[in-house]
Amino acid sequence: MFLGRRFIQWGSKFSDSPMERKLLIVFILLVTLPLTFIGAVSYRNYSDSIEQNTVSYSTNSLTSMMERVDDYIEDMVRISSVPAYQEELKTYLSRSNTYYEQRSQVTNGDESMIGPSDLDLLSIQRGIQGNILFINNIKRGENSVYIFDKFGNGYYSPEAGAIRLDIQDSYKLWKAKVENSSGEALLLSTQKYMTSLKSERYVFTIVRKIYDTALNDIGMIAVDANISVIEDQITKLDKVTHGKSFIIDAGGNVIYNSDKKLLAANISDRQMVKEATDKNGSFYLTEDGEKYLYIYTSSPNTDWKVFISIPAGELTRNSVVIRNVTWIATFLTIGIAMLISIFFSFALTKPLRAMMRLMRRVQEGDFSVQFPVKRRDEIGQLGSQFNHMILRIDHLIQDIYLMQTKKKKAEMHALQSQINPHFMYNTLEAIRMSAELNDDMNTADMLSILGRLLRYSIGDLQEEVTLNKEIGHMRSFIDLLNYRYPDRFELFIDVPEELKHYSTIKLILQPIVENSIYHGMDDNKPKMRIAIAADQLKGFVRIRVSDDGLGMNEETLDRLNGILNGSVQHQPDGQRGGIGLRNVNERIMLHYGSAYGLKVSSIPGNGTVVTFLLPLEEEISYD
Repeated sequence: MFLGRRFIQWGSKFSDSPMERKLLIVFILLVTLPLTFIGAVSYRNYSDSIEQNTVSYSTNSLTSMMERVDDYIEDMVRISSVPAYQEELKTYLSRSNTYYEQRSQVTNGDESMIGPSDLDLLSIQRGIQGNILFINNIKRGENSVYIFDKFGNGYYSPEAGAIRLDIQDSYKLWKAKVENSSGEALLLSTQKYMTSLKSERYVFTIVRKIYDTALNDIGMIAVDANISVIEDQITKLDKVTHGKSFIIDAGGNVIYNSDKKLLAANISDRQMVKEATDKNGSFYLTEDGEKYLYIYTSSPNTDWKVFISIPAGELTRNSVVIRNVTWIATFLTIGIAMLISIFFSFALTKPLRAMMRLMRRVQEGDFSVQFPVKRRDEIGQLGSQFNHMILRIDHLIQDIYLMQTKKKKAEMHALQSQINPHFMYNTLEAIRMSAELNDDMNTADMLSILGRLLRYSIGDLQEEVTLNKEIGHMRSFIDLLNYRYPDRFELFIDVPEELKHYSTIKLILQPIVENSIYHGMDDNKPKMRIAIAADQLKGFVRIRVSDDGLGMNEETLDRLNGILNGSVQHQPDGQRGGIGLRNVNERIMLHYGSAYGLKVSSIPGNGTVVTFLLPLEEEISYD
């Protein structure tokens, strides 16, 4: 449900997007998705191929290495069987057993026995050492041969070098291993020992009993094979695979490992040993936060297992390079495709954007625009129809403008015919009364003021004047009224200097003031206060004309505002008030637009306020 709503929202946003964005998104999807899919599949197949090839190569290498190790061990086993065919060696071993047996009897106090001669011992040693040299010459290499009689006396060739210092301890271990054997060779795991040259050495050993012709146990042979014979092959393998190798016997004892830290240690409890349940195979294992690929195989002869662990990072190093190259090529291709897509999307939508700009100019009132038709495709046909439409609209607007102009002129003349007779009647009445009451210079002053008023009011009512001139006209008007009603009216002006030069149409204040005086004058008050204030709002000039006269009740106020805003069409029978306000309101609406006009507020007994807004910048509309 949620995904469905989200999909609908995304679809709606996509539908509302600009055309060039839609085309760009479509182009990018058509290029990006296939390239990304191809790159991902290629990288995955290459990685799988690298892993399979590594496992196959490493398995073959391990198998070949174990075959060579088995061959070497088989050679050691054959060397250990040589004493069985050397009658001379067996004779010397028998003599050694006799020598030490007699010596033991003499030592224990048997006086009937004659002690062996030291010359006999020297002869025995030389004879056995000579046979040991012969055995060493059969297969030269890093190995040492030890011959023991049945009393544990050891013989070896000093020429071999690297002889064990703990030879007696080693003999006891070997003796225990072959005690229950019947002459077969036993392979013993890696041991560490200190050589006669004061150096450490690691070897694995082949031990076997030696029997005489009568199958009597006359001694034992031990052949130490240095692990260097394995090390060379392991080093080559590690260099190729960038991994680490180790060999364990059936009991989990380490025969060899690359860093030699686990030599002769038992690791049967390690996870990698537990995982290697088959004869050969591979598996992944994570150790210390790093992933490793383990590959192993077993020797059918010795049951030894050889492992190689390759870090996954090393395994995929080449594939990472291929992946990076693939992604770089993909991104470059996508980038080029995006540039091409941007070019084509903007090229395809450029005529549409040009038409939209022309439409905005038409919306602002400029009907002189023309769309350049260069092609005959759909956009060219649309542009041709657009030009015909603009031409037709321009003609219609010109016709409407002419009709509106004629209508406004007629309305202005009608309004002027309403205002001038009304004003002339009141003014002449004031002059008549003053002439009857005052036979002095007041009449001349009143006539002078009347002349100024007539000169200001007679003329084109569409003419614009400054707000300061309108205020001057109001001062003359109040002065004239004060001749009729001596000192009855006070005029207060509150207009900032910056608004005194504001341009407006003529005679918008006099009808309002006149209406306030003749409909709001309170005979109980010695003076009537008239105030004209102007201030600046955001984008507007607000003008307020207020008085402290009688005011009007709520019913009269609602009716008057209804007449001004057009919701009330006619005055009730017998009522004719507010002609001046209607005239001013209609003139403002005709000149500035229907959004402007008068609004009246009043409180009975506290006076009336007439407020109207004019545009701060001239924005005349013809609604």
